[in-house]
Amino acid sequence: MLDLVARARALADDLLFPAAAEVDERGVVPRSHFDALAAEGLYGLAAPAEAGGPGLAFTEMVQVLETITGGCLSTGFTWLQHHGLVAGLAGSDRAGLRERYLPDLISGALRGGSAYAGVIPTPPRVRARKVNGGYRFDGDAPFVSGWGTIDLLQLSGRDGDTVVNAVVAARPGNGVAAQPLRLVAAQGTATVRLTLDDYFVPDEQVFSEVEYAQFVSGNTFASRFNGCAPLGLAERCARLIEDSGQAETAATLRAEQDGIRKRLDAGLADPATLPSARAAGSDLAYRSAGALAVATGSRAVLTGGHAGRLIREATFLLVAASRPEIRDELLALACRP
Repeated sequence: MLDLVARARALADDLLFPAAAEVDERGVVPRSHFDALAAEGLYGLAAPAEAGGPGLAFTEMVQVLETITGGCLSTGFTWLQHHGLVAGLAGSDRAGLRERYLPDLISGALRGGSAYAGVIPTPPRVRARKVNGGYRFDGDAPFVSGWGTIDLLQLSGRDGDTVVNAVVAARPGNGVAAQPLRLVAAQGTATVRLTLDDYFVPDEQVFSEVEYAQFVSGNTFASRFNGCAPLGLAERCARLIEDSGQAETAATLRAEQDGIRKRLDAGLADPATLPSARAAGSDLAYRSAGALAVATGSRAVLTGGHAGRLIREATFLLVAASRPEIRDELLALACRP
């Protein structure tokens, strides 16, 4: 599957990164970006080979995720949300839902997003209650990306100690309202706050019902993969710093990348260490973007340049897909002597 990694790198370097400044300025990802990801077979990464996925090794998947998000954060961050729904359906015992949606999600003919973060805090921000024929969802999902560009949404709500996961159409109406958010960076992610008011989901759209503790423990891989975006951005900064003639600085930052990547991988076996590793990755991305501004010089203060955009995107990644324990680790890093 190294060919898929190589194709991802070519796509990031030849299409995504050259257009990243325009995407940032317009706040819109061209549909052609997502079409190109689909054409390269990059929408089925989370599906096992027996389900029609590419059967990537773990290290290869990490390389692809870092590469795409390092090409264009708006494109990559939106595309990342798709894989949670693919993984959820691929692991579901609801054969009808798998057959209906999974092949088109793997090919990219259908594109998905996620709204599951609201079930993690206690009390949850999104609740589900069992009714005749399905569930009713109430609450708000504060950060849903790809609205208006995705077709399907993984919607999760807590019913007591059970997390209910369903696949629904990504459109407003009938108990779903979307409020667009203005972001400091990555406006092209088309991120909204979803409000759910007695929103009915029939039983046949529910793909899993799992205990809360099992759901949280099952998010270890998702947390590891969320660490890819900061490292992808950090590597893009290192490349630009190297291009500016500061090879030693770039090498130092890359050595930090390697160390953090090892810590993230180790966190799969020891999840309690993941927040610290995640914080270190976000901190490195922010420092790498700052180093790029210094290497760029006074041109870095001009709008439309890479340095200013990457600093804003690194700020975005300090808090995106974060948790209170990651925040605490980042604040500790900020106060280090």
